[in-house]
Amino acid sequence: MPKISEVMTRGVEVIGPDESLHHAAQLMDELNVGALPVCSGDQLVGMITDRDITVRATAAGLDPDETCVSEVMTEQT
Repeated sequence: MPKISEVMTRGVEVIGPDESLHHAAQLMDELNVGALPVCSGDQLVGMITDRDITVRATAAGLDPDETCVSEVMTEQT
């Protein structure tokens, strides 16, 4: 059985909770991913997904340039 260290992803990109949804979407596009961990300092505070941006923000009429990641992310429990 492989060790976790053999299959885990290293150098994961993260985004801060105060970053804009527009920036989050651009980063997801650049990295070709559908989700990003949201970190405050070295603490994981949640996850933001392309679905969060689409359903919780865009469909609700929120401006992606004015809306922070923390407003629509799924919080760490």
